Amino acid sequence: MGSKCQEKSTGKHRTPRYRIRWILLTGLFSLTLVLTLFVGSSTAREAVVNLPFFSQGMAVGEEASGVYPRNQALYVTMRDGVKIAIDVWLPENLGEGEKIPALMRLDRYWRSIGFMGSPLQFDPNYQEATIANQEGYGLVLVDVRGSGASFGTQPHPWSAEEIQDYGEIVDWIIEQPWSNGKVGSYGISYGGNATEFLGILNHPAVKAIAPRFNDFDPYTQLVFPGGIFNEWFVRQWSENSKMLDANDQDFVCLMEEFKGETCEGLKAIITGVKPVDGDTEAKLLNAAIREHRENEDMYEAAQQITYRDDEFGESGATIADFSPYAFKEAIERSQVPMLTAASWMDAGTANGALSRFLTLSNPQKVAIGPWNHGGNRDASPYQPVDMSEDPPLSEQIDGMVAFFDRYLKDNPDPGPMESEIEYYTMGEEKWKTTKVWPPEGIVKQRWYFGADNQLRLDKPTEQKAADNYRVNFEATTGTNNRWHTQAGGKDVIYGDRAAADRKLLTYTSAPLTKDMEITGHPVVTLYVSSTATDGAFYLYLEDVNPYGEVFYLTEGQLRAMHRKVSNEEPPYWIFGPYHSFQGQDGMSQEEGEVMELRFDLFPTSVAIEKGHRLRVAIAGHDADTFARYPAEGTPEIAVQRNRVYPSHIELPVMSEPAEERSPAPKLDKFTSVW
Repeated sequence: MGSKCQEKSTGKHRTPRYRIRWILLTGLFSLTLVLTLFVGSSTAREAVVNLPFFSQGMAVGEEASGVYPRNQALYVTMRDGVKIAIDVWLPENLGEGEKIPALMRLDRYWRSIGFMGSPLQFDPNYQEATIANQEGYGLVLVDVRGSGASFGTQPHPWSAEEIQDYGEIVDWIIEQPWSNGKVGSYGISYGGNATEFLGILNHPAVKAIAPRFNDFDPYTQLVFPGGIFNEWFVRQWSENSKMLDANDQDFVCLMEEFKGETCEGLKAIITGVKPVDGDTEAKLLNAAIREHRENEDMYEAAQQITYRDDEFGESGATIADFSPYAFKEAIERSQVPMLTAASWMDAGTANGALSRFLTLSNPQKVAIGPWNHGGNRDASPYQPVDMSEDPPLSEQIDGMVAFFDRYLKDNPDPGPMESEIEYYTMGEEKWKTTKVWPPEGIVKQRWYFGADNQLRLDKPTEQKAADNYRVNFEATTGTNNRWHTQAGGKDVIYGDRAAADRKLLTYTSAPLTKDMEITGHPVVTLYVSSTATDGAFYLYLEDVNPYGEVFYLTEGQLRAMHRKVSNEEPPYWIFGPYHSFQGQDGMSQEEGEVMELRFDLFPTSVAIEKGHRLRVAIAGHDADTFARYPAEGTPEIAVQRNRVYPSHIELPVMSEPAEERSPAPKLDKFTSVW
């Protein structure tokens, strides 16, 4: 099923673009797949490392029949003398005087791997480069400052110095004799944010960007959702980054598939990050690695943060200072067209994609699918767990090629791109397109928490009623959830949540009398007290089928100290009550105090069948992912469900029939949908 928001490619592809699960002899090439999954990289690389090698290629350093080498690895010196490592891939037979555009991928996790005495086809970027080259593009891969084979340090992700480097790499590209003066950039995860930051430079040569599966607001959408520390992810990310920055080949042995003899065999032929050409004794590479020792320890820095405006390590910066949303005016001035992708099941990337769409006036095409981080797995809870991507990654790559063709090729001006969102409704397994958000026809439907663990449409009438729940600190959403996929692109598999729900406080509806589509951001209002002075509150929205199987749909969370709803204007478009997460808005939690906690869940689009039941499940911890609040003790909470304190959830439901749908609400900029 193809993605409608991605334009049809008219290029002729010499390399087949279907996925084939393929391992060559000892598993050498499957290592390149694991590396990209382990540390996060571009969607295109996710696809191409699984393709068979149809082309014969050349030995390293051998020149094509044209006037340029097929591949070069070299340093580009920045304004302050820091050397940045890049790989340049050019089409075979590119002749003198021919001009082509360039695509650039900025990487934090090694632009490429070095192998001992290997032919060019062994480079993990070979097929990605082949696709780009055969489509008429030069491909430039970059180790960002302080990573890979590049010199310099990282005081924090996406530093001002690093972002300035991006523009100087573009300067270098357009000075090359083969360049037509036009550059596009794409990337996933860290590279997606780097691509978005490239847009703030307003460089005249940058004509189009494709940030994918990245974080518009890293604080709320990944590192501290609801103000709760995503401890597992940050620790894993930090440890992986340190190993890569040290050029530590032992990272291979962390993967289950490569333990033992396989791991040792691979380490014998992998030299680590790819050095530049001519650095045969790795003197330059080792000098760069020594500089990486000064990189900030991400986990240590994040542990010191509670509020959005807390300093990140010793950098003097806050997370807000290196968040794309904080640069909205600069990127709007550029009006650079954007092709973005996100997933309902990948941390908060869908939230970021929707906020970006409504906040920025740049032309944007957005695809939100049922994917893992990177888009190579189908993560719909209604599909078999071994499903691959939908739409196929080959189609996603086709869409990117067509997007860049529109702006980078020397074609007549195609006119402005019309902004739109294509989103996938899980359960219905159908793609839909809208130019507004929420889509037309969405109405709010309120469900109240009632007696006997019921979820009801009628408001409670009891004067006093509450349900007590002793927090179970063993409760978990598992290790294949929406947060773990961020640290390597694992599949997202929640499975049947029936057993997990027995550790939680649940409210379940009667069987639905008709099909229901939920599309958008559910918003919960909890009236709750606790025997502790600190606490985290999680709410999961679930679908219970007639056989009692429980499907995870989405979640939201809030640390009680961040519960204040701010009256100030949000920095970007939000979809629920606005919590600033700043120190000035912190609120203490008093033992026994009834608190109002209002927060939105991550967006979703799901069709629930007639006869199924809705469920909300409340937890006080997610053991395999988040930090524990409070650090000690086992609090008991009381969820109020009475006429004075009517705890409830508001669902964004598609009204029927279509002719009776009301238009989508017209909102002022940065105003909450709710």
